[in-house]
Amino acid sequence: MSETASPAPYQATDRTVPTRSRERASYDRELVHGILDTAYVCHLGFVRDGAPVVLPTLFARVGERLYIHGSTGSRPLRAAGQADPGLPVCLTVTHVDGLVLARSAFHHSINYRSAVVHGTAHEITDPEEKRTALDAIVDHVVPGRSLDSRPANAKELAATAVIGLDLNEVSAKLRTGGPNDDAEDLALPHWAGVLPLAPGYAAPLPADDLDPAVAVPDYLTVM
Repeated sequence: MSETASPAPYQATDRTVPTRSRERASYDRELVHGILDTAYVCHLGFVRDGAPVVLPTLFARVGERLYIHGSTGSRPLRAAGQADPGLPVCLTVTHVDGLVLARSAFHHSINYRSAVVHGTAHEITDPEEKRTALDAIVDHVVPGRSLDSRPANAKELAATAVIGLDLNEVSAKLRTGGPNDDAEDLALPHWAGVLPLAPGYAAPLPADDLDPAVAVPDYLTVM
C-alpha cells in the first residue's frame, strides 16, 4: 500500500526569507493553504502614484491561484487589467492565536500564523473563470452559500472585477508557545503565560424583512 506523497514546499526567495526570526518561517504548501483558507480578509499592497497603498478585501484560493474581489472602478483592479505587465502586489493574511504575556514588558508578544504572497496580479476576463472565482469567494466566507443564493446577473458581473494572483512566491511565518522571559526575571511576582484567542460565532440574526417560513440553513448551524 503506497502512501500519498506530501506536496512539494514553495521555493524560498530573497523576498520570502524574513530578516528576523528566520526559524519561524515555513514554506510548507499545506500550512500556507491552511492559513489562507481560514482567513476571511486579506490585505493587498501595491504602489499607487509612487506611494504604498494597502487595502483590505475579500479573497479565495482555488488550487494554486488566489482570486481577489473588487469593483471595476477601483484603481488596483484597473491597473491589474493591463495585460502587460499587470500589477505587482504583496498580499498578506494573519491569524492571532494568543496574547503572550511575559514578566517583562520587552518580551510581550503574540502567537500568530501569517502568510505573505508576492507576485503580479492580472484581471480575470474569462467569463467561466470569473464565475468560478466569485463563487469561490462567496463559499470562502460561508461554505455552501454560493448554491443557496441568486447568482450574479450580467449587470452585476460587469460591475465586479476579479484579479488572479498565482501562488509562486509564498511564505508562512508563525509563533507558538509561551513567553521568552530572561532568566533573571523568572522570580518576579508577575503573572506570565498565554491568553488564547479563537474565532467564535453567535446565533444567526435574520434580516428584518425575511419571511419567517425561511429556516436557518444547515451550513450556518454548524459554524
